[in-house]
Amino acid sequence: MAAKTISPQEAHRMIADGAVLVDVRQPQEIDREMIEGAIAAPLSSLRAADLEAARDRKAIFFCHSGARTRMLAGQIEAKASGICEPYYLAGGIVAWRRAGLPTVAVPRPPGLLARLFGQ
Repeated sequence: MAAKTISPQEAHRMIADGAVLVDVRQPQEIDREMIEGAIAAPLSSLRAADLEAARDRKAIFFCHSGARTRMLAGQIEAKASGICEPYYLAGGIVAWRRAGLPTVAVPRPPGLLARLFGQ
């Protein structure tokens, strides 16, 4: 059976009941903005061992917009098999933020012109 896609609000309720978030974006994306408490497990190097913190729990996988998790759902489900019960966050971290749920954003350093001219 395929993993279910859920809304940010459903995900938030599930987390309150013990589910875990699994961030499958690349490290440089996570460095810009993240959801506090999410397990970092980039899809480019995802191994079953990366999911041990989610063992015997519901795991909500997310990327930036939901496209990667949809496209690679089979790969995610194969890695999660026997470890956790996978779900997908519809719309990724973008939808989470738009739903008013908290993220931790790292401010970007000022651009070259701002550094040179103080703008």
